[in-house]
Amino acid sequence: MSTHLYLLRHGQTEWSESGRHTGRTDIPLTEEGEQQARRAGAVLARLRATDVPPVLVMTSPRTRAKRTAELAGLEITETSELLSEWDYGDYEGITTPEIRETVPGWTVWSHPVPNGETAAQVAERARATLGRARKALEGGDVVLVGHGHFSRVLIAAWLELSPENGVHFGLDPAGICVLGDERGDPQVRRLNVPAWEV
Repeated sequence: MSTHLYLLRHGQTEWSESGRHTGRTDIPLTEEGEQQARRAGAVLARLRATDVPPVLVMTSPRTRAKRTAELAGLEITETSELLSEWDYGDYEGITTPEIRETVPGWTVWSHPVPNGETAAQVAERARATLGRARKALEGGDVVLVGHGHFSRVLIAAWLELSPENGVHFGLDPAGICVLGDERGDPQVRRLNVPAWEV
């Protein structure tokens, strides 16, 4: 049986729309974010093309992720801090242009995050998440509902790349990524499928 790992980023929030780094802060979805989540559920159903529910639907504990899962029609089976967004420390709630006023050229992929997580720490959580997901994949599809930067690190970890390679994978609000393999080699089957692609 061919099974797949689906990553679903939460829908739009006020902070994601304005580019503010949102790690531990519990920001709700906007009205548009709720619509995106509903549409993402329809897209996910089309991509999966089966009535068999996923064996595991794991979400971040943040409201924006749990609400996205609910609106997408998913039954949450597990909530885990492993799926939390990158901890941005002192940069929580601040945009990249604002950070670059004092740290020229700063990106989360290439520079330190004062009092936050390192890329290595985020990658460690990603590997632990994938370990849990891979066990579940033996019985069927898995859906992970989380956040932008962390999901991009998950993609890199799936491909056995360093966390900094997450910069190369885009994932919009309520975007879906499908991970699988080809004869045992990890593969990105679909990337950033938009919530409007029904």
